[in-house]
Amino acid sequence: MNPVQDTKAPLLRVVDLVKDFAVKRGRFSQESATVHAVDRVGFEVGVGETLGIVGESGCGKSTTGRCILRLTEPTSGEVWLESTNVTTADPKTLRGLRRQMQIVFQDPFASLNPRMTVGDIVGEALIIHGLEDSPQRRRERVADLLKTVGLNADHMDRYPHEFSGGQRQRVGIARALAVQPRVVVCDESVSALDVSVQAQVINLLQDLQEQYGLTYLFIAHDLSVVEHISDRVAVMYLGRVVEIASARALYASPLHPYTEALLSAVPVPDPKAARKRIMLSGEVPSAMNPPTGCHFHPRCPVRQLPLCANERPELKTVADGHQVACHLRS
Repeated sequence: MNPVQDTKAPLLRVVDLVKDFAVKRGRFSQESATVHAVDRVGFEVGVGETLGIVGESGCGKSTTGRCILRLTEPTSGEVWLESTNVTTADPKTLRGLRRQMQIVFQDPFASLNPRMTVGDIVGEALIIHGLEDSPQRRRERVADLLKTVGLNADHMDRYPHEFSGGQRQRVGIARALAVQPRVVVCDESVSALDVSVQAQVINLLQDLQEQYGLTYLFIAHDLSVVEHISDRVAVMYLGRVVEIASARALYASPLHPYTEALLSAVPVPDPKAARKRIMLSGEVPSAMNPPTGCHFHPRCPVRQLPLCANERPELKTVADGHQVACHLRS
């Protein structure tokens, strides 16, 4: 698989990333099966860019993000942060990489320790990475971080349960910013919030990106949110990337049949401009027993057999920066 090529060297490069999970099944859990969560995923992200990753639940979006950070160990493949191979880094090197790559989790309550104050939660990373030994200067740094994400400095002595969902997510963002990262993985970081709060958090993320030159991997299932914040968008289906393009090109002219079906379900403000809904047949296959060839072919309205059932389509460039994995569109 050939990742997207850019005129500038990418900050983050993912090459043929694979993650399989062994699971037990059967009445007495004697049989084992393999869940193919991530199947040879590859892409690149430039400095200061936001790559959105979208797809249905269970398509491997979050697992991809966690494998990139090595919160989940990948089965195979490579992740490069500039010239450093993250997947083969030893513990000492990986600790240094943690400063450069951070994550904002989906659930702003479950990801915060309820027994720690906000000040301790945000300041913990400063202690772990030895960035600020003085307790006084550490409190000052935490206060600055809280102000940066729109909270008050006196909030540092409160506990997570004393905040709203949107405020807790701001705490999570402040914690990620504490070590001055270069890459931030936003793993469904606004999906648990009300729509009005989502807009506030997204605007905050964009302001922080402009202020600090951050690079985002924005994982979400809400296509409208992804369109608003992303420079480019990667669409995943059953562990594979099926299309990558600029947000403008992908939303205006999707090439993969799955992307077309996803976008047809997105509401539009003007009823006269409503898209014709594309109804897919059947259910999403199990990742334990995915279809041969193109994973999407059993549900694809334009499939051609036996080609689509027998041969896996590779991700190929068909236009300027627009890649698609489809036998009929490449």
